[in-house]
Amino acid sequence: MAAYTHGHAESVLRSHRWRTAENSAAYLLPHLDPGAHLLDVGAGPGTITADLAQRVARVTATEIGETELDLTRATIIERGITTVDFRVADVHRLPFDDDTFDITHAHQVLQHVADPVQALREMARVTRPGGIIAVRDSDYSAFTWWPAAPQLDEWLRLYLDAARANGGEPDAGRRLLSWAHAAGLENVEAGSSTWCFANDDDRAWWGGMWADRIVDSGIARQLVESGAATPGDLREIRDAWLRWAAHPDGWFSILHGEIICRVA
Repeated sequence: MAAYTHGHAESVLRSHRWRTAENSAAYLLPHLDPGAHLLDVGAGPGTITADLAQRVARVTATEIGETELDLTRATIIERGITTVDFRVADVHRLPFDDDTFDITHAHQVLQHVADPVQALREMARVTRPGGIIAVRDSDYSAFTWWPAAPQLDEWLRLYLDAARANGGEPDAGRRLLSWAHAAGLENVEAGSSTWCFANDDDRAWWGGMWADRIVDSGIARQLVESGAATPGDLREIRDAWLRWAAHPDGWFSILHGEIICRVA
C-alpha cells in the first residue's frame, strides 16, 4: 500500500464526514438494487457507507487497519444500521471469494494505492458477472479557484509532490478509464462531476478546514519532516486559505473522474 497522505486528524475527518451518497456517489445511485450486496472499499468514517446501506440489502465495509475501520464502525453504530459487516482488507488482495458482491464501490481510494490497476482487477474478481464496479476519484491538478493566490498555488504543488512521494497518484480522476482498460475491464462508462464551494458558508467550511489541515495533519507533518516546507511556510498557506474563505468572490471547483464498469 502507498502511505495515506491525509492522515486522520480532526480536520481531515471533518472533511470526510461531510460526504454523502448524494454529493459523492450520485453517479452510482441509479444502478443500486435494493437486494444487492455491496462492497465499500476504503470506507473511511462511513458516511457514504451508511447512506448506501439504506439503499441495498447488505454492505461489507473495508479499511486498511482496525483503527481506520473503527471510524467506519462508529458511524454505522451511531446511525443504528445493522446491515453492515466490517473487514480489514488491502484492496490489492481482497480477502473475499470470487463473485461475492453485486456492487463494488470505492470513493477517493485509487489515488492513494500503490497499484490502482491491480486494485481494479481485485474489485472485478470479487464482483459477480453482470455486477458493477463504481469508482470516483478527484483530480488535483484540475482543481481551480478564484481569486488567484500564490500561496494556494504553492499548496497544490506541495500536495502533489507529497502524494506522489507516498506512492499515490493525486491526478487519479483523469486516469480511471485508462486504469480500468489496463485491468481488462471493457464495459466501462466514464464521466465526471464536481464539488463547488462558492457561497459564504461553503467557503468558510472548505477554507477553514484546509487552513487547519495544512498546519496540523498528516500532510503538514510530512511536509515539515521532509524539508519541503517550514512551519512558517505552512502558516502563510493557512492564512491564504482564510483570506480566500472570507473573500466575497471566492470560488473553488474540484473535478472528479467517475467510472461505472459492468463485469463480464
